[in-house]
Amino acid sequence: MRRRLGHHRQHGKQGGVGGRGLSLKLLIAVFVALLICTLSLLFSATITATDGSSAPSEINVEKLWESANSGGWRPSSSPRTDWPSPPKETNGYLRVRCNGGLNQQRSAICNAVLAARIMNATLVLPELDANSFWHDDSGFHGIYDVEHFIQSLRFDVRIVERIPEIRKNGKTKKIKAFQLRPPRDAPISWYTTYALKKMKEHGAIYLTPFSHRLAEEIDNPEYQRLRCRVNYHALIFKPDIMKLSESIVDKLRAHGHFMAIHLRFEMDMLAFAGCFDIFSPAEQKILKKYRMENFAKKTLVYKERRAIGKCPLTPEEVGLLLRAMGFRQFHQDIPSSCEELAANAQGLIGSAVDYMVCLLSDIFMPTYDGPSNFANNLLGHRLYYGFRTNIRPDRKGLAPVFIAREEGQTAGFEEAVRRVMLKTNFGGPHKRVSPESFYTNSWPECFCQMETQNPADKCPSENVMQILHSQLESENMDLEIYNQSDSIGARDSLYIGSFRFMLIGLKSYAPRLAGISEQTQMEPRSLHGDNLAWRALPFMLRPAGPKHASSCKRRGDERSAQSETW
Repeated sequence: MRRRLGHHRQHGKQGGVGGRGLSLKLLIAVFVALLICTLSLLFSATITATDGSSAPSEINVEKLWESANSGGWRPSSSPRTDWPSPPKETNGYLRVRCNGGLNQQRSAICNAVLAARIMNATLVLPELDANSFWHDDSGFHGIYDVEHFIQSLRFDVRIVERIPEIRKNGKTKKIKAFQLRPPRDAPISWYTTYALKKMKEHGAIYLTPFSHRLAEEIDNPEYQRLRCRVNYHALIFKPDIMKLSESIVDKLRAHGHFMAIHLRFEMDMLAFAGCFDIFSPAEQKILKKYRMENFAKKTLVYKERRAIGKCPLTPEEVGLLLRAMGFRQFHQDIPSSCEELAANAQGLIGSAVDYMVCLLSDIFMPTYDGPSNFANNLLGHRLYYGFRTNIRPDRKGLAPVFIAREEGQTAGFEEAVRRVMLKTNFGGPHKRVSPESFYTNSWPECFCQMETQNPADKCPSENVMQILHSQLESENMDLEIYNQSDSIGARDSLYIGSFRFMLIGLKSYAPRLAGISEQTQMEPRSLHGDNLAWRALPFMLRPAGPKHASSCKRRGDERSAQSETW
């Protein structure tokens, strides 16, 4: 399995499942498998139920396809106070190695830019770890638009592609970066004292690993807005990735709205969460072995974990939840154009396409947004990208409802589900409360209001870019410093990778998702054979008929225009 939770593992453990055998075969099956599902959706526009009070509880499904209420807020990561351009002379060079998967690396890149700004350092283009699951060495050049990244951050930090050589006493000399291991969630003070001291001593430092190595909660809104500028404006995927993503979205939008569901029902997550009991003894043995080899030793009781919302929803529970909310009947339709991607879709680039399609979906639903970097980053990006609707199941609130149903108490099940879901946030602005990540919710730092009594929330002036340009020119900075190493124009060849949503037991659950209206008992999940070869883009749900296509197209165009500015 792809290990997106490497920071929880015991040090010294190897990344594989151990023993190879069955697990290796399952990994191979995952690499070659791809399923892109589009499910025609017939839904009732409004579901009404009584909850014992005089006021009815209802979920207007029609409105869920629209953006959430913004409350007058709009995304804005422009500086709102004095923000000097980076000076000509810096304190040295900062190298970082971003470990983990694509989305963990994305957060690390944001932190690297902020660390460089804090230390007045020249940032060397971040290194992307050869992912331990995909064994993908695409690197920064293979995933992101490097030229756009460097130029868009020119008001914030100096960036070079590699540490340049220096001439001393008539000889060319390389600067060797001093290697440091930053503490997890290190405070700013660590960078401005210890790390900066080493940088000045050696001329360059190399921070590795660099996943979760800078505290997320920082009491400086401008620093947080810099993170947003990196995450939502500077980190743009290569044109080939964007073109492929847009092609898939266009095909889905041709049939109307669509929903992307992130089913995090995978071996690594189940092992990490300790959700074993629903599997057979043989399958439990595999999961326990995986946990022992990859995570710290800890006694976990399934019933307790599920009761507090620590287990991912099963595919069956996802279907029951959607049915209760008003999404009624589904049928499976696999576009031939998407089937063609199966042969060439692998690695980090496949993850990038996943990311973009989920970002552009009308509704995004993660079934487990705990330590999932993919889900958390997407939720934050969709919030910034115009308060796009998200369905975030309250697993703790839903647990007793699902348990009661399993025990035969089916009366009032759907009404109980709706009552729980009506208490959740569907994508609008809301206060960030721990343990919610800044990358999941950057409100209010990266948002503003045109009409407000609070100066801190007021949108910056429209000429903020002109001001920053003027500051840059006044520093007499030569923009070619950004290209003093190799030419940015040289691009790696595109390598399309497989999509990332491997689902345990999905094969036995796909019919259930296709016939959600049927009331059936829970089927056994399987870790074996072809069942592990089912993957999704993820599931794409859309209402039947093309009548929504034109409005979706306009909606997407408007949002794209909004996202182009700070």
